[in-house]
Amino acid sequence: MLKFTLAREFSAPKIMTAAQPIIRPARAEDAAALAPLATQLGYPSTTADIESRLALILPDPNQLVAVAELSGQVVGWIHVALYLTLESGIAVEIRGLVVEEKRRGMGLGRALLAHAEDWARQRGARAVRLRSNVVRDGAHAFYQHLGYSVVKTQHAFRKNLD
Repeated sequence: MLKFTLAREFSAPKIMTAAQPIIRPARAEDAAALAPLATQLGYPSTTADIESRLALILPDPNQLVAVAELSGQVVGWIHVALYLTLESGIAVEIRGLVVEEKRRGMGLGRALLAHAEDWARQRGARAVRLRSNVVRDGAHAFYQHLGYSVVKTQHAFRKNLD
């Protein structure tokens, strides 16, 4: 059976004939596959970096890292965190989402987002939020196609702590 999904630019259907993806919670042993994906996202990371971060994230019930697996190979991940604010209640923020460059446009990002949105609903979240660099036009089109809307423009500030 052929499955049709929209192509990356959302202008033409793409036929997906490969094995269907499995979306599952990440495991510590996924670190070696997650590190190069984090690097593709623009955050150079080693396997050791990801191992130490997963050791803190995975036991936290207010965070989820899920992976997309095709034919036994991890080809994408999403990291989301539940949070509560005084002004707007419970929400979930997407901390990171990446699909291997050569696998984009196959519906994997959509599947990871759907999984995260279900996780958020189960925890009583009223919204899923994310921030995306202004230069990521393709990501913006992807999110808007899936029902996300730009709600504000802001500056991001950082102070490195030594």
